[in-house]
Amino acid sequence: MFFLLSKLLVIFIYPITWIVLVFLLSIFSRNKKLQKRFLLSGFFLLLFFSLPIFQNSYARIWDITTRPDNKHYNAAIVLGGYGSEDRNGGGYFNGASDRFIQGARLKISGRVSYLVFTGGNANVLLPKSFRESRWTAEILKDFKVDPKEVLTENESRNTLENAIFTQRLLKKNNIPPPYLLVTSAFHMRRSLLTFEKAGVEVVPYSCNYIAGHERLSIDSFLPNADTLSKWEKYIKELIGYIVYYLKS
Repeated sequence: MFFLLSKLLVIFIYPITWIVLVFLLSIFSRNKKLQKRFLLSGFFLLLFFSLPIFQNSYARIWDITTRPDNKHYNAAIVLGGYGSEDRNGGGYFNGASDRFIQGARLKISGRVSYLVFTGGNANVLLPKSFRESRWTAEILKDFKVDPKEVLTENESRNTLENAIFTQRLLKKNNIPPPYLLVTSAFHMRRSLLTFEKAGVEVVPYSCNYIAGHERLSIDSFLPNADTLSKWEKYIKELIGYIVYYLKS
């Protein structure tokens, strides 16, 4: 039920939803003063959520950045979300593919003994046969990674299930800490909280930086449609963090 509600209600946390709603109120309002206020509010919201300067400033506060060390870890736990299902039931890498890249890099460079991929199919409410972690394991064969050193968890659909199912998988295979947790920088804060509450002690290894790393330039003050989509991710993470904090 928690998963279903999160998928159905997510549209209401998107800034574009708020902006459209305010503009609609302006159009249908019969009160001239309210109409003007709604119109100005809509333009303000559109400007705020489309300017990179505001989004990058928030990202620098929210993101958990990490500096790689030379310590060896027993496992790198790589969270799913980097692979999507195509129309034929296969898989392809999406914009979060850096999660896979950094996980493979850690293994190939000898920084970790095991790779643990956690993620099933969360793109649809009724997933088909495609499972992200299983698809990943097949791809890793091309990288000459020993299949015995790759563990997969194929049933989780969200971060909470990632943590719970991974904890069971690590325990089942008798793999003790220390572990690295590999996920996008914008997703790391919520992930750390979730894994901590699931009893899995991890060290953050952030990647896939989508905001907050750009240098200040004239483009920072120009409206950008891509900035709206980035805000969607950050707002979703903030609400998810609060929900997970109160839920556990």
